[in-house]
Amino acid sequence: MTAERELQETSRAEALGLLASVPVGRLVFTHNALPAVRPVNHVLDGDKLVIGLTPGTALAQVAAADGVVVAYEADSLDIAEQTGWSVVVVGIALLETAPEALRVYRQALRPWLSGAVSDILLIKCEIVTGYLLTGPGSRAQVAGVSE
Repeated sequence: MTAERELQETSRAEALGLLASVPVGRLVFTHNALPAVRPVNHVLDGDKLVIGLTPGTALAQVAAADGVVVAYEADSLDIAEQTGWSVVVVGIALLETAPEALRVYRQALRPWLSGAVSDILLIKCEIVTGYLLTGPGSRAQVAGVSE
């Protein structure tokens, strides 16, 4: 028999805290008029998601103009306990152009792909939604959540 599960919405601040607790998520954007999803690593800087792009990335060309609307999802799931959380951010993605900010962000990012980060993509966290999947008991059983 499966224990009772509950889906609880988090506050914006709690969702951003969860997002900051993991290094990887999925970037959702439009490529050739179709949805595209790429796993990428990130850091959170206040209400901005910072993502490093490798040379020739399709998204860099689109974001260079006036920016582009994207979504970003990250989560942490415990398959055995059937608990976890998911955070989705929707916002405008723009390329960072300030030399000092580029230097700081390049040092902060830990890319998983080989090669240098050519561009820095900033996503302003306009819409932030977070959900906890909990079992019997408290929210604290979900990793990264404090009561």
